[in-house]
Amino acid sequence: LTEEIEAGHAARAAGTYVAGTTIGGLAGRLVTGPIAEFAGWRVGVLVVAVLCGLSAFAFVKLAPPARGFTPTRSRNLGRRLAENLRSPRQLVLYSQGFLLMGGFVAMYNFLGFRLMAAPFNLPQTVVSLVFLAYLSGTWASARAGAEATRFGRKPVLLGSIATMIAGVAITLAGNVFAVLIGLLIATAGFFGAHAIASGWVGADAGDGKAQASSLYNLFYYAGSSAIGWAGGLAFDHAGWPAVAGTVIGLAVVAGVLACTLNPSYQSSISRPYSSCGRGPK
Repeated sequence: LTEEIEAGHAARAAGTYVAGTTIGGLAGRLVTGPIAEFAGWRVGVLVVAVLCGLSAFAFVKLAPPARGFTPTRSRNLGRRLAENLRSPRQLVLYSQGFLLMGGFVAMYNFLGFRLMAAPFNLPQTVVSLVFLAYLSGTWASARAGAEATRFGRKPVLLGSIATMIAGVAITLAGNVFAVLIGLLIATAGFFGAHAIASGWVGADAGDGKAQASSLYNLFYYAGSSAIGWAGGLAFDHAGWPAVAGTVIGLAVVAGVLACTLNPSYQSSISRPYSSCGRGPK
């Protein structure tokens, strides 16, 4: 027996899931910051590892069994991966994860160094509290999923990208309160865009939904690794303005690519999830 999930509900579910990830990211950083300052980074990493182990154990024990899921044959894996990689729309969605997550990680990686340096000179424990800005992403990701059911995924995705760009631009200010407000806005924009793109990938994938989602995660974390590292080169070269300019540039590219998504696909958000993505690629 298979279940059909309305695409509107799928968008909300994706947004709620991303909202949950913001809580995990926030908790890990709030825990490690103070511990690393007083007991060293190794102890901080150990504490996070223990928390992750406990969370995994709780998931195994508490998660309900899967319903309406039929495992596919492994010999079809290559074909399903290839189909997703040949889809221009899927590639655009993967680029959203790569570019936006990369810029987001670069922003958080190096904004702390700016806040600890002159003229702000904030202590490390205080700087670690900037990750409370993740709470704006908790709200925005869940909200983006809800708004997608009303206005369609594409407008919400583009609006979220524009919000991220505006927030990063505000962080260029010389006032610490303005910087923090900009961080809140940029974080909300990123998580809103991530919620839409990650949910859209599965809805568009046809019969290769699991592979589509795995590819999105691959691009998402590849951007985190590559651009998160490359942001350090920009920071060493010209400080925070170079990092902010890089993040804005990446978001602009993501927005331009998102504009190529077929607007007619917006109407499919009200159809059953199992029927999404069957149109021309």
